[in-house]
Amino acid sequence: MTESLKAQNCLILKKARISVTLLSDSAVISKQIRKFDRVVLTITALIFVLVILNFDQAKATLNFTLNALVGISGFLLLSVSAAAFAKATGLDQQIAGVFSGNPVKAILAAAIFGAISPFCSCGVVSIIAGLLLAGVPLAPVMAFWLASPLMDPQIFFLMLPVFGVAFTLTKLVSAIFIGALAGLILHGFNSHRLLQDPLLIKSVGCGSGPCRANKSLEKKSISWQFWKEAERREFFINEAWSAGWFLLRWLTLAFILESLMVAFIPAEEIGHYLGGAAWWAIPSSVLLGIPAYLNGFAAIPTVGGLVDLGMAPGAAMGFMIAGGVTSIPAAMAVFALVKKPIFLVYISWGLLGSLGTAYFFQVLSTLTV
Repeated sequence: MTESLKAQNCLILKKARISVTLLSDSAVISKQIRKFDRVVLTITALIFVLVILNFDQAKATLNFTLNALVGISGFLLLSVSAAAFAKATGLDQQIAGVFSGNPVKAILAAAIFGAISPFCSCGVVSIIAGLLLAGVPLAPVMAFWLASPLMDPQIFFLMLPVFGVAFTLTKLVSAIFIGALAGLILHGFNSHRLLQDPLLIKSVGCGSGPCRANKSLEKKSISWQFWKEAERREFFINEAWSAGWFLLRWLTLAFILESLMVAFIPAEEIGHYLGGAAWWAIPSSVLLGIPAYLNGFAAIPTVGGLVDLGMAPGAAMGFMIAGGVTSIPAAMAVFALVKKPIFLVYISWGLLGSLGTAYFFQVLSTLTV
């Protein structure tokens, strides 16, 4: 009897040791997994699943993503380098002072410049990161940020023969108005604690050299030839690397999602549900414009065809603006870039601006018929 109990106890102890070992191993594995970059893991998992389930779509997605990254690489390199240069030289402290001198003019200029700049909602992310890192205040950056994806000279002239002068001019003015008003409102609340230090990216790469360098550089004057000082040179490299790697990962994920949304959630399919003059046509067009992801050029034939099929003018306007300014891929990149209150301002104002413009143009088109 005693030997039987001993055998049972030994068996229980062995099982307990095995359980402890398994738990320990799983904890180690879990710890190792957490060391990997979650964005890179997500990108890898998406591509892996696509290769298994739909190889042709995987090739199309990779091709789309690479082309998009190559197309934006110049702007990405320029914005990251300029931001790192501004910080390494100490120029970022002066930039903030220049923009605070006449903030209203700066905001209006940023909105106008945004409306004539050739950036989509994903492409503009690297620019706003560079501006904020360089010390430009949030208000003019937000004005540029919201206006830029909505219009540029090429889109303006391509829209004229399809939609006419009234529609095209309304979209141009709305791009400037949405951006400028958002910037002016933010400027009015610029001292609020929730709007201070908008970037999350500042914590990237911190912990050793970059953070300590930043503290010491703040007390020094501008040094244009920063590469002659080891501390400033190291700071430039660390700042450019951390910001560049951060943006490259999130933009890659954004472009992958964009390609999948274009492939599996075609805008024309969504648009078919928005025709007619029902009361819900305009709010639905704004809400559904986001997952449709409409870049400026693709939106022209797509929405033009929907208007020909009976889509309300206001719904068409809301669909185009919402799909341009607040797309899901861009929103993901922005969410990782800025703090939550800033992200909520961006999303909320994009939706409100889209809705307001849509109703305004619907009334305008009714009065001019």
